[in-house]
Amino acid sequence: MRGGRPACFLRAAFARDDGFEQVKALQIQAISADLSGAALVDTPRPVPSPGEALIRVRAASLNFPDLLMTRGEYQLKPPLPFVPGMDLAGEVVSAPEGGGLTIGARVMGGVRLGAMAEYACVPVNALRAIPAGIDDPAAAAFGAAYSTAYTALVEIGGLTAGQWVLVHGASGGVGLAAVDLALALGARVIATSGSADKCAALGALFPEAHTVLAQGRFREQVAALTGGALCDLVYDSVGGDVFDESTRCVAFGGKLLVIGFTSGRIADISTNIPLIKGFAVVGVRAGEYARRFPERGLECRDAVHGLLAEGKIKPHIDRVLPLAQWREGFSAMAERKLVGKVVFAP
Repeated sequence: MRGGRPACFLRAAFARDDGFEQVKALQIQAISADLSGAALVDTPRPVPSPGEALIRVRAASLNFPDLLMTRGEYQLKPPLPFVPGMDLAGEVVSAPEGGGLTIGARVMGGVRLGAMAEYACVPVNALRAIPAGIDDPAAAAFGAAYSTAYTALVEIGGLTAGQWVLVHGASGGVGLAAVDLALALGARVIATSGSADKCAALGALFPEAHTVLAQGRFREQVAALTGGALCDLVYDSVGGDVFDESTRCVAFGGKLLVIGFTSGRIADISTNIPLIKGFAVVGVRAGEYARRFPERGLECRDAVHGLLAEGKIKPHIDRVLPLAQWREGFSAMAERKLVGKVVFAP
């Protein structure tokens, strides 16, 4: 603890080993609905706590929780000011002895906060070597999205080859990851979006997947594609009306996996619906799952990282921006203009 706050929230001390005392970072100074509380600032370079490595960040990806935190709408509400960013890639600047990290090694990893800066402190056990052939933006875009997809579909959903998977919000980071992962594991995939243009983009990215425009009553299209069998797993990061209609798309014995509520409306369900239709509604918080069940979380990370190293999955990136253009990236996410991830280069 420093000044009454956890060290992961405060990195205010100076590091004096190489002279890089002030670094650029995106800082949330006030909660706001329009990003007016965010600014690119010069701030003291963070100092690692025991068990942490100092990383020179080369790429940091934007996740939906980052946007929600600027508005105070996410379950994690860090004290102000804070540096957002959960996923990063870069090089090791310093590391504790015996941690298995080499100075200068290319690594990727996750933090709860702090990735959108030139330097970040990351727990050693949250870092992995970047596989050969994977560049920094792709490595930074991987973590939270694919961890969520694997935890939901495989760990909780029990996905097996040949099953039908309905992925909502498929043009976003977690949605694209779910489509990519499900296809790699031999599932039959229906990818949805609320935009015809995004459906077309999804069809170009994943020609082996079916696409459906998620507007109104889409259950009939799902039934036609599946030969009336409906879907074994529904992966829903949208909520609202999409969740409501999804309750009509789940096969008996299937699971409706609740990932988020990007529509802005948290749906309700009468309990007689899953009872009569014989499906389960399961909430998925991949990070919390890994914290509560660390051994299982580590196994999930190993498995999905192995698929990346084997070239079976790879993030799709909408755009790479200098950190100075952070507003463009956040605004594009808020306005739902993305197909894939935004990655910042500090």
